[in-house]
Amino acid sequence: MRDVVALTEAGVTLVVDASGPGLPVIAYWGPELPALDDGRLAALLRASQPVAGTNNIDPVPRVAVLPEHRTGWTGRPGLSGSASGRGWSPSFRSYAVPGGPLVYEAVDEEAGLTLRLEIQLLPSGLARQRATVRNDHDVPYVLNDLVLSYPVPAEATELLDFAGRHNRERVPQRSPLRAGIHLRENRKGRTGADSAYLLHAGTPGFGFESGRVWAVHTAWSGNHTHYAERVFTGEQRLGGGELLLPGEVRLARGQAYTSPWVYGGFGVGLDEVARRFHRHLRARSRPVGPRRPVTMNVWEAVYFDHDLDRLTELASLAASVGVERYVLDDGWFGSRRDDTAGLGDWVVSADVWPDGLHPLIERVRGLGMQFGLWFEPEMINEDSDLARAHPEWIMAARSGRPVESRTQQVLNLGLPEAYAHIKARILAILGEYPIDYIKWDHNRDLIDAGTRPGGEPGVHAQTEAFYQLLDEIRAAHPALEIESCSSGGARIDLGVLERTDRVWVSDNIDPHDRQHMLRWTTQLVPPEFLGSHVASGRSHTTGRRHDLSFRAGTAIFGHLGIEWDLTTASPAELSELTDWIARYKDWRDLLLGGDLVRMDGYGDDVLVHGVVAPDRSRALIAMVTMASPYPDPPAPLRFRGLDPRRLYRLRPLQPVDHPPRWWAEDLVLTGAILEHAGVAGPRVHPDTVVLYQADAV
Repeated sequence: MRDVVALTEAGVTLVVDASGPGLPVIAYWGPELPALDDGRLAALLRASQPVAGTNNIDPVPRVAVLPEHRTGWTGRPGLSGSASGRGWSPSFRSYAVPGGPLVYEAVDEEAGLTLRLEIQLLPSGLARQRATVRNDHDVPYVLNDLVLSYPVPAEATELLDFAGRHNRERVPQRSPLRAGIHLRENRKGRTGADSAYLLHAGTPGFGFESGRVWAVHTAWSGNHTHYAERVFTGEQRLGGGELLLPGEVRLARGQAYTSPWVYGGFGVGLDEVARRFHRHLRARSRPVGPRRPVTMNVWEAVYFDHDLDRLTELASLAASVGVERYVLDDGWFGSRRDDTAGLGDWVVSADVWPDGLHPLIERVRGLGMQFGLWFEPEMINEDSDLARAHPEWIMAARSGRPVESRTQQVLNLGLPEAYAHIKARILAILGEYPIDYIKWDHNRDLIDAGTRPGGEPGVHAQTEAFYQLLDEIRAAHPALEIESCSSGGARIDLGVLERTDRVWVSDNIDPHDRQHMLRWTTQLVPPEFLGSHVASGRSHTTGRRHDLSFRAGTAIFGHLGIEWDLTTASPAELSELTDWIARYKDWRDLLLGGDLVRMDGYGDDVLVHGVVAPDRSRALIAMVTMASPYPDPPAPLRFRGLDPRRLYRLRPLQPVDHPPRWWAEDLVLTGAILEHAGVAGPRVHPDTVVLYQADAV
């Protein structure tokens, strides 16, 4: 393997320079550089060598993917730890591993450390890297921190990441990239509703379509870090990794720690960055695909009131409107009659289900639907048989219990006995009943998450055990689909998406709020993974009321489901819902297999978004009025992503009270006209979705 390697995929070039004595450096990451032969690579490296400043280190530090303090780099180091105070500033000498991809091993013989670095440029154009550090010394090495980083150019001076909370996940926030560190640390023991999610750095004012954007994502479902850093010499980095609690990783001789993958995405505009992540997830070894079954979850219909007659009536109504999967949520097990008891006792409640779940499942499957079931395996109520039998299995940092959240504590899956117990219970249920789908919930943050009796921190081990449990259940039941739910959308990341088939965007399914949450959750996750349900007429979360057309027109841009007591729906509503589901099935390949497009220029009052077929033959476009335009119509509908020279027939898909004149005509436009000139929109009330279909002539 040459010392300098240039990789190009999907319009992105990554140049890795391992010619120095130290760790490899990403010498370039950005738009494709064509015809990079050895001579041009050498010229690129010579041209990029900076001049030393008046009072700087000489020679100027080469900032590696894992930055080293000993090189003169005074920013955040990539590796932090020591063996009783020794080896805290490692000095690695690296070499490429022959025959592999970009894999490098490095050794610091004095510190007794071996480092393995893996760097990849994926077919989607995403870069990713991870590191493994091994202790070769007799003294235990305490690892405090391991982060990996990517260079970003000086033009990227604006940051975009996310905040949020329960029922309001993924709220975008922008800030300038100034000298110092923009640091986002998550200590919740799960990804978090307020996680950075993706940290972008781009040219000022970058949007969905324009501006060069670099982004980083840490693919880890426990404590984690994202950061952007700028030093006064002008060097800028984006990085991330797992956030380790004090003493959490102690490596005895021969033991190793492997970091999560840290992904990097480059694109012109946020949409291009998002589509790279979408292509990556769509290419995984266990594809999801666009043929997603329309799902009904009975939670907001019955909550804990499980009654066979009522649930079978709901199943009949669900099948009649076109539902293909029926999910029984919380309340079917142990003493779980409300949310204060029973978690951990994963046996079907004989009081509520004297004949087990068989009568309900037989009815559901007899109606032609799949059956799904809710679990929350990582949590435990203190009022449960399991907690009374094994109080030592509750995570705690001291002799007392952590503060409660939602009347729950955390079951320590890092303990082999607790892990084996929960695994056996889940497999017993899956062995007894024909279950196609699990909704896997996780409803509290990990606070004081220690392993008793000593209280040592256990978030890292808990996260690894969660991954292992998913893997082993999947191995035993390969056809099973699993949804990641965590107080709604608090565990959405590429780590959990390697092992699950769906994520629950939020516990809030008010379509007004869901418009924003779906818009930004798709920055990482393609629509076919996003649980997107038709809500009740009056939202159970916000109390707002919305027409069915707005609720359904919002929900179809994801994996469609229903979270509504259909026994309360009128015949007209059931008929309208049936029509929406039939339309969704007709559009499913496009909605869940097309390219995401989001338009700039409308502010927060109007949202324009849609999906375009990969061959640019058709598109489904939504113009959503969120607030205040009424009684004046919004700005003209513009939509990009179609072939600019191709002709398209554009038609609206539902009537409104005040349409523009062209709605009465057969309108044929080029893709360029639709993108740059646009067409007049109707006058509608706030909280209205107007759908358009564009078909190539």
